Amino acid sequence: MNIRIIATLFLLSGFAISAAADSGDPENGKTLSATCVACHGADGNSVTGAWPKLAGQHSSYIVKQLQNYKSGARENAIMAGIAAMLSEQDMNDLAAYFSSQQIKYGVADPQYVELGEQIYRAGIRESGVPSCMACHGPAGKGNPAANYPSLAGQHAEYTETQMQAWKTETRANDENAVMRTVAGPMTNEQIKAVSNYLQGLR
Repeated sequence: MNIRIIATLFLLSGFAISAAADSGDPENGKTLSATCVACHGADGNSVTGAWPKLAGQHSSYIVKQLQNYKSGARENAIMAGIAAMLSEQDMNDLAAYFSSQQIKYGVADPQYVELGEQIYRAGIRESGVPSCMACHGPAGKGNPAANYPSLAGQHAEYTETQMQAWKTETRANDENAVMRTVAGPMTNEQIKAVSNYLQGLR
């Protein structure tokens, strides 16, 4: 299939998810989020790096992840059980609620800032890794139209875990294997550096 057709279909699918997510009811989402509090916090700011912050995340991205947990495209025993009980409207409502919350930014580990910023802004030329900001933006806010998530302020531990999952391909719900291609050539130190940089980015 022509690469332009693939790109167009990808963007259209992103718009479709975004449009559905925008129809969510944040008030009902807040009610539904009672089951999410233990891991993600009442306002979507999880207190531990094992679980992602959802506050301020694009609603379309949250919906896609919930859909993937429900279908099995993304594997996690806890989330699969939760997503299995959600209707499409429930997902839209939860996404509307969490996306409306304010993320609480973290602080980067100083020893990783220089390397992390270099990778985020310029990539890694010798291994062919593109800059992260090409997709996620200079401030790490992502691109909702393409369903690229906001990364700024996310727990370094969580980001690092996901990057390692992309690297080992134990997570494979990225469109066109974009993240697997990016993370594959990266060293553990490079992954840790960019993850820490993102924690303090705002």
